[in-house]
Amino acid sequence: MFQNVYALIIEDDMSDADVLQTLLLRLGFQCDYVDNRGLFDALGDIPRPDIIFLDLQMPGMDGYQVLEELHAIPELAGIPIVAYTAHLTESQAAKRAGFHSFLGKPLKSSQLAGQLQRIMNNEHIWEVR
Repeated sequence: MFQNVYALIIEDDMSDADVLQTLLLRLGFQCDYVDNRGLFDALGDIPRPDIIFLDLQMPGMDGYQVLEELHAIPELAGIPIVAYTAHLTESQAAKRAGFHSFLGKPLKSSQLAGQLQRIMNNEHIWEVR
């Protein structure tokens, strides 16, 4: 369904990253994940993502700070950056901060393909469950 679509997951919890990566791989995505501390070093070594999933609650730079830094990189302009977090009360703050979309953890795998199709068609998703 999503052949040749590259996703980048920015997440400090590797078990959460593994779950999302597994779901994305089943849908045909290619993907990698990095934590926020290694992100900016890794950007030069990975393909330009078609979509970015960004956790909001991370040590050091949180998701909002990472979003600001990503928005400052011209090569990443136009890429949907999706807030991906268990903190469902953050949806409106994420929207105000400039995220493209919001998906709450845990994801509903039965709805994920449709949600991702909408995001890839530049439709904003604000799912909190």
